[in-house]
Amino acid sequence: MAVSSDILRSFRAPRAVVRGLLGDRREARILVYLMAACALIFVAQWPRLAREAHLSDAVPLDALMSGALFAWLFVAPLAFYGLGGLLTLVLRIARSGVEGFAVRLALFWALLVASIPALLYGLVLGFIGPGIEATLTGALVVATFSVLLVAGLRVALEAPVADA
Repeated sequence: MAVSSDILRSFRAPRAVVRGLLGDRREARILVYLMAACALIFVAQWPRLAREAHLSDAVPLDALMSGALFAWLFVAPLAFYGLGGLLTLVLRIARSGVEGFAVRLALFWALLVASIPALLYGLVLGFIGPGIEATLTGALVVATFSVLLVAGLRVALEAPVADA
């Protein structure tokens, strides 16, 4: 099934989607999910960065954009792989038999799906600015990520460990 269809289905049945994604165990595929999520979140930063550059002449827009590009496309993937390893370690301490691939898939998929409301959050910050609207939209992004991560981790705890 197409990734866009799976993203939409994740809002209705996140555990079923993650369970289906576990059928194809390729690390390259979940790396693409992570990089796509980071790229979408980078794009979501553009309106906010343009607003900041317009309101203040302290830092030009190209400097703000290059900093965000470096942060989201080079540093964030490494940080999320580290977070995936830490989550795997914690879950293995709590319950043996947890596979690292399933935990990373749950984390990266939750980030990819949460990047969709993150695009809205970026627009709100860019056009309206800080305020209650931005706070509520940011809470929506965090809630989406949290719910999908918990659902994915529950599937990871249920999944049998694949033979290496």
